[in-house]
Amino acid sequence: MDIKELGIVKMVRGLAKKPDTREYKEARIALERLSAPLLALLLPSLAVAVLMVVTAFGGRRGPTEWLVDIAAADPDDAVLETLETPPELADPVEPAVVDIPVAVVDGPAPTADELAPPEIRPTAAEAPKLREMSAIDVQSPVSLKGWRTLDYASRGAAARARALGDGAGGSLGSEATEQAVLKALRWLRKTQRPDGAWAGTSPAAMAGFAVLTFLAHGETPASREFGPTVRKALDHLVDGMHEEKGVARMRGSDGNEYAFLIATYALCEAYGMTRNPNVKAAAEKGLKRIVANQSPTGGWDYGLNRASVRDDLSFGGWALQAVKAGRMAGIEVPGLDACIAKSIRYLQKRAFRKDGFGYCAGNNPGGLTGTGCLALQLLGAGKSKEVRAALDFMRGWRPVWEDHPGGKNAQYYSYYAAQCKYQAGMRPGAAPADVTEWRKWNAAMKAAYPAALIVDKETVTDPAGRPCATGHWENRDAYHDPVMATCLCALQLMVYYRYLPTTSLHAAEPEPDVAALAKDVRGEVGVVVDL
Repeated sequence: MDIKELGIVKMVRGLAKKPDTREYKEARIALERLSAPLLALLLPSLAVAVLMVVTAFGGRRGPTEWLVDIAAADPDDAVLETLETPPELADPVEPAVVDIPVAVVDGPAPTADELAPPEIRPTAAEAPKLREMSAIDVQSPVSLKGWRTLDYASRGAAARARALGDGAGGSLGSEATEQAVLKALRWLRKTQRPDGAWAGTSPAAMAGFAVLTFLAHGETPASREFGPTVRKALDHLVDGMHEEKGVARMRGSDGNEYAFLIATYALCEAYGMTRNPNVKAAAEKGLKRIVANQSPTGGWDYGLNRASVRDDLSFGGWALQAVKAGRMAGIEVPGLDACIAKSIRYLQKRAFRKDGFGYCAGNNPGGLTGTGCLALQLLGAGKSKEVRAALDFMRGWRPVWEDHPGGKNAQYYSYYAAQCKYQAGMRPGAAPADVTEWRKWNAAMKAAYPAALIVDKETVTDPAGRPCATGHWENRDAYHDPVMATCLCALQLMVYYRYLPTTSLHAAEPEPDVAALAKDVRGEVGVVVDL
């Protein structure tokens, strides 16, 4: 029988191939199959041969001559000279525990399922191919065992339950407020367009508002019920952020670029909660343009016109929120810290007038007082005299749909005021007057907003197949778009857990020294790194 018919030569040649080839793998399998019967025959024969040799030469005296017959190698076997010994598998290594200081925020520690996974950086070649995974959380060998650096831990299910659970002194939410929020989220899910946006004056702005609303409730593309909705909305924003002649643009934005700011704000928050590299790349584009087009006096104007010193606070308010979100998410763009420092000076020296904040530099204070107040609270100057004066200016404001004391845009002003009053009244060491004012505001909000919700006749099903009601709000002011109105109202009802009450950006004191914002003075946590 020809030896080739036994497949031995083929096996030997396969072993000479590279380990990752099909021929090598097949040869290894064949070798393993042959090893057992061969050993079963060779081992007894070898033992008998050894006994015979020992018996034959055991009684001899004197020197022994060993005759060695050197035979020429068969040409078919020459390939054996190129074989390499397969590498041995290394023993598993236990994960090393490394303590890394991480900045923390005030409030109860979140559970592990509330923590956002850390970042994975793709190569330049991999980045374009990551589109398919949208904004789903990216896995990493680094796992946290304590606080995350971001201020989004309060948005998880367990933290939300704690925020709504006791309602001590009327300071927190209720089952009715949370049910109103869920109806609004389901209404947004039901009314989303196939392209991931929503109908309205600006699809990009509406997508940004909706993403912010879902994120505030802790919903990401990995969420069971709302994940597909968030994924499509983020895909719409990521795809829409592009460059034209080196300038970042957002498709579907309005002429003044409000939508660009709102979309960038949403992308920055989304990156903070998902750590998705596609989202980060889009957020960076938007954030770079915002920072680069800050006016010389520290504000922003329509169209992101850097040369203008009009410093529109309504427009700039969304730029400031985007800057804050980018800083919280750890997105590093050139000049970001200097932008924050300049913003604080602008708010204190130009936007503030007498006892509140005006629409533009030099205007008397009005409904946008909450915009300037919240910006200072979130950017690191929450204890400044300007914030104190603004809170006094807004004392007595209540959530309404029309006839607002600050002007004609009632819900727009209430969106900021609710956050200002919560930040002031719920932070550690809050002044008694601020605590009282927050509780009065919240009592009115808890009563008015669920009652004003327009509940739809048609229902949707949850992941378990149960029918669930949907609902939305409609404003009776200049901002009458139902998507925007619904998002602004829902965001107010989620103020209890959207941002932890703090007086500084990233919970880093002292204030208002912005250069110290990156320093951790609150404590440390451990990070487990699997090496």
